[in-house]
Amino acid sequence: MRFSSLPFLFGFLPITLAIYFAVPLRWRNLALLLTSLVFYGWGEPIYISIMVLSILIDYTHGLLVEKYRSRDKLARWFVAESVLLNLGLLGFFKYWDFFAANLSLIPGVSIPTLGLPLPIGISFFTFQTMSYTIDVYRQDAPAQRNMVSFGAYVTMFPQLIAGPIVRYADVERELNQRSVNLPAMGEGVGTFICGLAKKVILANSIGMLWTEIKGHDLGQLSACTAWIGILAYTFQIYFDFSGYSDMAIGLGKMLGFHFPKNFDHPYQATSITDFWRRWHISLGTWFREYIYIPLGGNRKGKNRTFVNLFIVFLVTGIWHGAGWNYILWGVINGV
Repeated sequence: MRFSSLPFLFGFLPITLAIYFAVPLRWRNLALLLTSLVFYGWGEPIYISIMVLSILIDYTHGLLVEKYRSRDKLARWFVAESVLLNLGLLGFFKYWDFFAANLSLIPGVSIPTLGLPLPIGISFFTFQTMSYTIDVYRQDAPAQRNMVSFGAYVTMFPQLIAGPIVRYADVERELNQRSVNLPAMGEGVGTFICGLAKKVILANSIGMLWTEIKGHDLGQLSACTAWIGILAYTFQIYFDFSGYSDMAIGLGKMLGFHFPKNFDHPYQATSITDFWRRWHISLGTWFREYIYIPLGGNRKGKNRTFVNLFIVFLVTGIWHGAGWNYILWGVINGV
């Protein structure tokens, strides 16, 4: 979450919680859906239509997968169609300009760039909606027949912008029946405050140091200053991301949801493998469940395992951003 959006959050949150707990239980998903759309649309109202389209695509495909489950080939087709439509939306907004610019370097090829702003959180809610259809096909969760409840899952504002990525199977029961007691509310408030402190006190302060150092002529930096800059960036990105995740998890508890843990002291890792078990855990879990294992995981010999791991990290790099630096970052981690 950008620091500039925090004042809006503090104005939005009390009103949202008041509405959420004031309405009857059967209306809380509707309240959550509407307030989440307001939260999302505050920055980019036009892109609410993208989110609504994503909801419609996966809601209808989930029902189709369940309806034609006995006809496996047809059910698989609906899963594939859902995945392709979701990836199409993500690819168009996030990667069109990158591929257009690079392909236009080929003599005789000219593809216009569009310069469209990236819809906030599209990488996160796209993965969540894709997991829903796949979970229904795998029978890890039943198809959601209430569009409002499904919409509340997709748009849930606490983790909408930057995760953690919440699989539908993890919250399916809580979408239909959840409760909040005083201890859970207190625990959620405590987790939220800790995340907020990480973000505002630590990440933003350390980030100003990093901004100051990177603004200097790199050729004139002393080794000590360069290392301070490296460490500042290292801790700024951690406290920013884990702080937001803690805020989301805390808000989820206030609303009666239990989101997955997203960070587990990653800088205490003893290897790159251990690091990726601790950093952005929900993303790693998503890639393991929906890419690594379907590719064969480690069940087809050592060489195939290496190939599968490399593919996962290459895709991880591409997911993080549209640029050769992200692709190279994924390749390095894969290697």
